[in-house]
Amino acid sequence: MATLPTSAHSNLATQSKFISSFIYSNTIRRNSRWLFISTFCSSRARRQLCVKTVATDQKDAATQTQEGSLATFPPDSASIASIIKYHAEFTPSFSIESFGLPKAFYATAESVRDMLIMNWNETYEYYEKLNVKQAYYLSMEFLQGRALLNAVGNLELSGAYAEALKKLGHNLEDVARQEPDAALGNGGLGRLASCFLDSLATQNYPAWGYGLRYKYGLFKQHITKDGQEEVAENWLEMGNPWEIPRNDVSYPVKFYGEVVSGPDGNKQWIGGENVTAVAYDVPIPGYKTKTTVNLRLWSTKVAPEEFDLRAFNTGDHAKAYAAIKNAEKICYILYPGDESVEGKSLRLKQQYTLCSASLQDIIARFERRSGEPMKWEEFPEKVAVQMNDTHPTLCIPELIRILMDAKGLSWKEAWDITRRTVAYTNHTVLPEALEKWSLQLIQELLPRHVQIIKLIDEELIHTIIAEYGTEDLDLLVQKLREMRILDNIELPDSVLEILSKSEESSAVDHIEEVDKEAKATDEEAQSEGLNTEKKKEVTFEPDPKLPKMVRMANLCVAGGHAVNGVAEIHSEIVKNEVFNDFYKLWPEKFQNKTNGVTPRRWIRFCNPDLSTIITKWTGTEDWVKDTEILVTLGKFADNEDIQSEWREAKRRNKIKVASFLKEKTGYLVNPDAMFDVQVKRIHEYKRQLLNILGIVYRYKKMKEMSPDERKARFVPRVCIFGGKAFATYVQAKRIVKFITDVGATVNHDQEIGDLLKVVFVPDYNVSVAEVLIPGSELSQHISTAGMEASGTSNMKFAMNGCIQIGTLDGANVEIRQEVGEDNFFLFGAHAHEIAGLRNERAQGKFVADPRFEEVKAYVRSGVFGPYNYGELMGSLEGNEGYGRADYFLVGKDYPSYLECQDKVDEAYRDQKRWTKMSILNTAGSYKFSSDRTIHEYARDIWRIEPVVLP
Repeated sequence: MATLPTSAHSNLATQSKFISSFIYSNTIRRNSRWLFISTFCSSRARRQLCVKTVATDQKDAATQTQEGSLATFPPDSASIASIIKYHAEFTPSFSIESFGLPKAFYATAESVRDMLIMNWNETYEYYEKLNVKQAYYLSMEFLQGRALLNAVGNLELSGAYAEALKKLGHNLEDVARQEPDAALGNGGLGRLASCFLDSLATQNYPAWGYGLRYKYGLFKQHITKDGQEEVAENWLEMGNPWEIPRNDVSYPVKFYGEVVSGPDGNKQWIGGENVTAVAYDVPIPGYKTKTTVNLRLWSTKVAPEEFDLRAFNTGDHAKAYAAIKNAEKICYILYPGDESVEGKSLRLKQQYTLCSASLQDIIARFERRSGEPMKWEEFPEKVAVQMNDTHPTLCIPELIRILMDAKGLSWKEAWDITRRTVAYTNHTVLPEALEKWSLQLIQELLPRHVQIIKLIDEELIHTIIAEYGTEDLDLLVQKLREMRILDNIELPDSVLEILSKSEESSAVDHIEEVDKEAKATDEEAQSEGLNTEKKKEVTFEPDPKLPKMVRMANLCVAGGHAVNGVAEIHSEIVKNEVFNDFYKLWPEKFQNKTNGVTPRRWIRFCNPDLSTIITKWTGTEDWVKDTEILVTLGKFADNEDIQSEWREAKRRNKIKVASFLKEKTGYLVNPDAMFDVQVKRIHEYKRQLLNILGIVYRYKKMKEMSPDERKARFVPRVCIFGGKAFATYVQAKRIVKFITDVGATVNHDQEIGDLLKVVFVPDYNVSVAEVLIPGSELSQHISTAGMEASGTSNMKFAMNGCIQIGTLDGANVEIRQEVGEDNFFLFGAHAHEIAGLRNERAQGKFVADPRFEEVKAYVRSGVFGPYNYGELMGSLEGNEGYGRADYFLVGKDYPSYLECQDKVDEAYRDQKRWTKMSILNTAGSYKFSSDRTIHEYARDIWRIEPVVLP
C-alpha cells in the first residue's frame, strides 16, 4: 500500500504553476483566483501570489479583446499530483494513515471534479448571459458507468493523470477500477440517456439531464445455486465524489390532499403529504471542449420539524420518523416492485417527483433569465422538454398545473405552451407494454392532475369528433376506444351534448344509434325487399367489469409536439400499428431518431488497442468526433497488415476478458476460442432462451460424437451471458437459473473440454460491458422481430468489430444495411409475419422442428440437474393461454437459428474472411454515433443551436 508523499503544501513552484493553469482570464470571475489561492496554497504561497494578483487584476480586467479568452494551459502531471495530495489530506473519505487505492480514487476524482466545476460554471454563466434556448432531458434512468477515465479522457488529461498517479505510487487503471458504477439505471434506456449527455456536451448543445438519485439502485445481482439473488446496491456507501449537493436548490412536491376553488375560480391543491426534492449536480464534460453540461438528480426528504420528537420520546419510534421514511423511500430504488398497491403508488410518486421538481427548476431558470414583465408565450422558444419514454408523462399535466394555478394563465394559454414545449420518445412497440395507471390511484395521489388530464382528454375527444364526425358512430366508437387518454371512462358532458344533437343519436343517456327504418315490421320490410337485420347497438358507456385507466402514451402523443421512434423499423411500427390513429390525425408529429452511442466511451476509452489501429489507418484521430471517417477503413479490409494488427488487438482484448471471467466466475476459458456474447436485460422477447437452447443442442450433438468428429464439426466457443432479470419476473429468473445450470454441467465436462464453455457474468453493468465488448467476436441480438425498439448494445458491438447474429429487428436492420449483408448473420421470421405466425399457432397449425422437440426432451431428462424445468419448457408448448403457446416464437425460429450458427462456424474457420468482416463492421458503424442522433434531435425537435464557449 502506498504512503502519501510529502505534504500537499510543500511545493510552492508546483502549486503556483497549478493555479496559473486554472485561471481562465475574463470568462471566470476574477475572484476565482482568490478562491484557488486560498484553497490550494500554503500561507507563504498565498502571500506571494496575492501580491501578484493585486498587481495584475486591473490589467487582466482590461485585456478583453475581440479575440475572446486568453489561451489556457492544461495542468501538468506535477500540478495534478499536488492537487490529488491536497484532496487526500483535506477532503478525505478515508483515514490519514495510508494512501491505498480506494483513497487514491476519491482524491483523484475530486481533483477532476474541481476542473469540471470550473468548466461547468463557465458554461452556464455563458448560457445565462446569452439566454439561449435549452433542452431538458427527463429520464428515470441514467446508466453512466464509471466516470473517471471518461472524464480525464474528455479533458485530454489521461497521460498527465497516469503520470501523476505513478508519481504517487499508483496506476491510473487500478485507481479507476475502485470506482463503483453509479446505480442510476438498468438497461438501454438509461445508457442511451448517458450517451446523449456526452454528445450534448461534446457538440456544445445547451442542455441538462434530470433524473432521480437512487440510494440503492435497481439491485446488485448475485448468482447462486438457486439462480439470481438480488441485494441492494452500495454505490453511495462511501459517498459519490462526482456529485455536488445543492442544498439551496430544493422544491416542494405534494401528494394526496384535495382541490378547492378560490373566490376567483382558480384551483388550489391543499393538504396532503409534502416532501422536498433536493438537487445533486453531476457535471458531464464534453470531448475536447470546455462545454460541461449538467445531470441534476433529485433526492427527497422532509423538514426536520416532521420528525415527531414527542412520539420518539414516548417510545413510538416508528411513528416518530414515519414522515421521514415516506419521503426518503421515494428515491430508495429504481423500479420498485409494483405487484402491490403500495408498490404502484411508490412508482407513481417517483415519476411525479422527477416531473414536478424538474419543471419547477426549469421554470425558475426561465423566470430568472427573462426578467419583468414575464412573457410566458415565449417559454417554448427558450425551453424544450424531452420525455424519455412514458415515465415522465406527468410533465404534461404538471406544466399545465404550474402555469394555471401558480402563474395565473388560462387553460388555453397553458395548453398551447405545453404542447409546444414537450416532446416524447417512444421505446416500445408493444401496446400492452405502454404504461397505464389506475385512475383511482392517480385520483388519490394527484387529484389536481386528474382534473387536468380530464381536460386534455376532453380536448382530444373534440379533435377526434371534428376529424371523423358523428355520422358513423361505429367508427367514432372505434377511434375513441383507441385514442382516448382515459380508458373505460364516461364521456365529458360537452361531448354528450354534441352526440345528443346528432341525427344518429336518439338517447342521451345511452348514446344509442337506432336505425329508424327498422321500425317497420318484418313483414313490411320483407315486402319492400329490405334487410331485416337491425343495426348493432352502439354505446359509449364504460364497461363496469373493466378497470378505469389512464393511458400515459396517449397522453404523451396528445400533449406533445413531436413523437419519435428510435430505429427506422420501430418508427414505422409506431406510425402504422402502435399509434396509427394518431399518425393519421397528426402525421407531422411523427419522426424517427435512430439511437446512437458515444464513440468516446465505446471505442476510444474502452478499446485503446483498436483505437490506435483506427487512428493509424485513417490517418487522423478526428474519427472520435466525426465517425464518418470510420468508413475509410473499408478500403483496407483486405490488407494483410491491418488484418494482422486487428487480430492481435482482438486477442489482447480476449485475454483481458478471460482474466475477468476467471476473477468473477472462477471459470477458465481459452482465449483462442470464439467469444460468443449475449449481454442485455433478461427478457423473454430478447430470447436468451433461444440462445441457450441452441447451446444445449450443440452440447448434445457433441456428446453423441467421437472426439475427432467434434473437432471437425464444431469451432471452439465460449458462450457468455450477462444481464439482470427483474426481481418479480419469474420466467426471466428461470432463464437465468437454466443458463447457470447448463454452464455448471458443460464447464465441468472433461470430455468436452475447451470445445464449449458457458459463462454467466453476474451483475452486468457498464463497466462489465467495457471489458466484454472489445473482446467479443460474435454478438447475439436475436429478439423476436418487431419487438425490440432499437437496441444500443448492437451498435457498441459493431463499433468494436464484433460480428452479429440476429433478426431483422430494431437497429439490426440499419446495422445490416451499413455493414453489408455478407457481414451479418441473419435468421428468423420478419416483423410483418409475426401476427400471422401467432394466429397460426392459436389455430393449432404449427409443427415444431424435430430438433426443437429433441432439445426440450433433453432438458427435461435432468441432464442439467434436479431443478424442474417443466414450467420453462411448457411456455414453449400449447396453442393458447398465458405463459404458453411460445408467444415469442422460439420454436418457429429455432431451425433457422441452428442453421445460421453452422454458417457462423464455417466463417470463423476462415480467419482472413472473419477479420475482414470484423473491419467492415467497424467501418459500417459510423452511422450509430450518438453525436449524429443528438444533432437530429437538436435540429428537428428541440430547435436549439450549438453554443461554443469563447
